[in-house]
Amino acid sequence: MAITASDVNKLRKLTGAGMMDCKNALVEANGEFESAIDNLRKRGQKVAAKRADRDATEGCVIAKACDDGSCGVIVSLNCETDFVAKNEGFVTLTNQITDVALKASPANREALMALPFDDSMTVAEKLTEQTGVIGEKLEIASYEHLSGEFVASYIHAGNKLATLVSLSSKADEAGRDVAMQAAAMNPVALNRDEVSTEVIDRELEVAREQIRLEGKPEEMIDRIAQGKLNKFFKDNTLIDQSFIKDSKQTVSSYLNSVEKGLAVTGFRRVGLGV
Repeated sequence: MAITASDVNKLRKLTGAGMMDCKNALVEANGEFESAIDNLRKRGQKVAAKRADRDATEGCVIAKACDDGSCGVIVSLNCETDFVAKNEGFVTLTNQITDVALKASPANREALMALPFDDSMTVAEKLTEQTGVIGEKLEIASYEHLSGEFVASYIHAGNKLATLVSLSSKADEAGRDVAMQAAAMNPVALNRDEVSTEVIDRELEVAREQIRLEGKPEEMIDRIAQGKLNKFFKDNTLIDQSFIKDSKQTVSSYLNSVEKGLAVTGFRRVGLGV
């Protein structure tokens, strides 16, 4: 049967594939749209298989909070090149997958991949289809979920880094400020109690070695090392860091100045390669 320009355009809108790919898929399917979509998916599977061993280190990172502020998600959709990562269609696809995650709050990345993207395919199937369309390896490299009394999100310019923070009560501006803090300062934990034993042991060992090299007496080493550990906590735990908008305050004291008792209860940070 004759394949019209309007048929090709309809399939293009449904799948995002290029005009020639859509025309060829329709020709192979004798004008049947469902079969044509299947043909495009099969092409995506072939491309995905060929590029499975490629590194997907570029991409787009999107964070969103739900309307009532009770939860938020971050999705990092990775590809092979920065050219694709900056493409409007790729950014739109990342936003669409993030919306799916925000609505369903899946437990992990695997559960997100199994969710329906739309009425015709899952998220995993959509990625396979778009692999055929784009011609690059696509993968959800990271997925994070956070819930709380109030969750705020922040996406750094360029969509390479995004954060979520949860606060003990609703505070829009403060939430964004702390989400920006987490993006800029990359804390290792919320507070010193959440720093892992492995990190503490490593920091103490490094500190002791530095002190020995400085020639300090052995009996002073542990005391000085503890002081260096306290400085590490101040620089690397979110609530104890100097607030980026006013270095005279810590993040904790800033929040208390906004509302007495206001506190950070959690955070998530995702960046390309992080």
